[in-house]
Amino acid sequence: MAANEGMTLVDLDGEGVDRAFRTDVLAGLRQPQKAVPARWLYDDAGSQLFEDITQLEEYYPTRAETEILSTRGTEFAREIGPGRAVVEFGSGSSVKTPLLLRAIDPAAYVPLDIAGDFLRAAAGELSAKFPGLPVYPVEADFMREVALPAAVEGMPKLGFFPGSTIGNMVPRTAVDLLRTMRATLGAGAKLLIGMDLIKDPAVLVAAYDDAAGVTAEFNLNLARRINRELGGTIPVDDLRHVARWNDDFARIEMHLEAQRDMTFEVAGEEFSIAKGETIHTENSHKFSRRSANALLLAGQWTPACRWTDSGERFSLILAEATIPRSAP
Repeated sequence: MAANEGMTLVDLDGEGVDRAFRTDVLAGLRQPQKAVPARWLYDDAGSQLFEDITQLEEYYPTRAETEILSTRGTEFAREIGPGRAVVEFGSGSSVKTPLLLRAIDPAAYVPLDIAGDFLRAAAGELSAKFPGLPVYPVEADFMREVALPAAVEGMPKLGFFPGSTIGNMVPRTAVDLLRTMRATLGAGAKLLIGMDLIKDPAVLVAAYDDAAGVTAEFNLNLARRINRELGGTIPVDDLRHVARWNDDFARIEMHLEAQRDMTFEVAGEEFSIAKGETIHTENSHKFSRRSANALLLAGQWTPACRWTDSGERFSLILAEATIPRSAP
């Protein structure tokens, strides 16, 4: 495995605090509806908890997406072609990645993730599985344009964004991210992206509020992280994980609900929250074929192929970088 050739985009202050994390948390807690961007759920502990979630019976997306990756390899190979550098955005443990890599004969693999220790451990494991494949892990915030390693500069790129992470973002943020991916990958790139489908709300709520409470721990870990990294005094034991379906926006919402009136500090600033009020921590938008296509087109990607699992629960879409044009 090659050394990390990417630039770390975590901006620390003199006390070792991630400035972007502090800025987002403070800005979100000042809002009438308190909110923290979902990307901050994924520190090393949060990333591990999410991997645990993917193994739960209620959490169908991983099984559905794995089914697609396991059964459509020949079609992936035909539509994607060999010799591309696979750039995985938010790679996590890269569990699904070998299924894709075995199918398409890539030239290199570039996992991008903000959780550095988790990233390097996963990249090492994948490199051992594919000893002939150059692996270049890059610790970076993929919400911004990323300078890819020089070793893959001349290669055609395939962006890989599994797991319906795009659904965590409100539409304007999702469009911005898709355009950032387009800039990171360059002209002629392709993108294989997961999008969860609209279905029975009872199935959706169960997937985000499992009986074992793993998703609750994942959500509460954000409050613990704020306390640990930002000098917070949030009374975590007095918060409750809530998952609800919002039909108007076609999304599952995760919240941390206050079980009593409380006052706490974060980074020296005082906040109050009343019993029953919430901190909104995550959205997971669900898509129809039309809404998925509209989002990709707005993000400068043209849908080319679409696959679903046998239960029609989840989709993987292959899109091509849109060639700029002046006409409609």
